[in-house]
Amino acid sequence: MKIKTELDVICHVSHAVLTHKKNIHSLLNDVLDVLQNDMGLERGTLTLKRDNLLIIEAARGLNREEQKRGQYKIGEGITGRVAETGESIIIMDISNEPDFLDRTKTRKSKSKVAFLCVPIKHDGEIIGTISIDCPSTTFDNLSNTMKLLETVANIIADGVAALRTEIQEREDILAENERLKSELGERFKPDNIIGNCNRMRTIYGLMHQVAGSQATVLIRGESGTGKELVAKAIHYASPRKDKPFIAVNCAALPEGLIESELFGHEKGAFTGANNLRKGRFELVNGGTLFLDEIGDISVPGQVKLLRVLQEKTFERVGGHTPLRTDVRIIAATSRNLEEAIGDGTFREDLYYRLNVFPIHIPPLRERKTDIMLLADYFLDKYNRVYSKGVKRISTPAINMLMSYYWPGNVRELENCIERALLVTTDDAVHAYDLPPSLQTGQESHTAILKENDNASLKELVEHFESEIIVESLKKNNGNIAASARQLKTTQRILHYRIEKLKLDVAKFLPRNRAKK
Repeated sequence: MKIKTELDVICHVSHAVLTHKKNIHSLLNDVLDVLQNDMGLERGTLTLKRDNLLIIEAARGLNREEQKRGQYKIGEGITGRVAETGESIIIMDISNEPDFLDRTKTRKSKSKVAFLCVPIKHDGEIIGTISIDCPSTTFDNLSNTMKLLETVANIIADGVAALRTEIQEREDILAENERLKSELGERFKPDNIIGNCNRMRTIYGLMHQVAGSQATVLIRGESGTGKELVAKAIHYASPRKDKPFIAVNCAALPEGLIESELFGHEKGAFTGANNLRKGRFELVNGGTLFLDEIGDISVPGQVKLLRVLQEKTFERVGGHTPLRTDVRIIAATSRNLEEAIGDGTFREDLYYRLNVFPIHIPPLRERKTDIMLLADYFLDKYNRVYSKGVKRISTPAINMLMSYYWPGNVRELENCIERALLVTTDDAVHAYDLPPSLQTGQESHTAILKENDNASLKELVEHFESEIIVESLKKNNGNIAASARQLKTTQRILHYRIEKLKLDVAKFLPRNRAKK
């Protein structure tokens, strides 16, 4: 290795340290540049100790993928031994060194290559290493190079220590953020809502923020996502929790009755109004009124609703006496209100009155990690309702649940699990127990051959048959005789079908399943 004077190397490294006090990554790269330019370095690495691992933080002659592979436990290989003992090591020829691991997989040359590795010490602690490859030469020459590397390591030790501290602090902050997010998510998670994905955790935080206020909330999301559950959770976490919570589905009320439902009517106000009737605004005084599908309310109804929101007063139908009300409004809609405003079917001023604190509930297909959490919850729920003992959902059924689009969202999943629990004949929900909607088109990976939309009847039947036999073999730990009894057939027929369908019975035996 051709080296400039040692003084040149030391001066250039010292200059790099002095001019990069705050930019540690730049320092490391400048140091390797010095080694490359002044010492003819072709390949070299600078590692930092993190817990019980040495991680490559800067390198020359390695791409990013090769750097990622370069991780060593303390005491492992040459680099790990240097970090463990604090003693520099010279390897005259790496091809003859059994302890040289070549984790980066970059040493492919057949020529003799020497390897030098020195520790980086700070306040008596080993915090990393510097290692370089160089053409094999005499031991004295390599020893002189190693002493120069040790000097470089001593010069940059403070900067490297600062980098290690910076990396550790950043990782600690990230870990603490994740811990706090998880803790807050659990702390604010309402008992009546099932879901643990990141988006639901964000919603729990929003619910906690708004619950204690008087702000109007607009909950948006597709039908079946659980908007009313969110509204109830906000109400019962608010100071109004001991007052009434009343839900009104605006889409279910005829246009002529919605005004009477919301504001009430006086006796004789119209034909059939034989008695005075209090409306929902009057009945819920002090509590929370949940207006579901607010986007379906008529324009005249919107005008009167806007007046209540603005002035906190209303009049019964047929009445002339203003009545005051203290009501918190939580509205919900599955419609695109912005489009409705453009169409002239929803008032823009009402929209801004309602959209004070919007919460968007994601559809079930966007919270895949919650599907099985919900499925298990509904399985337990309906086991209790129907006094059943269904213990699990089979793997093929899980695949179908996970791959389905769920246009009906959580409500559809609940109905699906309830039906499956009613039709199953043993202690598991199987794919063939699920509704036909899950077993059609491209929504299923199991009951229909997804990769072949033109599958024949014979192929589909064989696929179902294979699924049934596999489930039985799983349940009976690969015992064909027991499976034959369960399926009410003979061992000979079952053997024939297993061979025909090319099923591997051995993998269902207890010893093989335990290996998985």
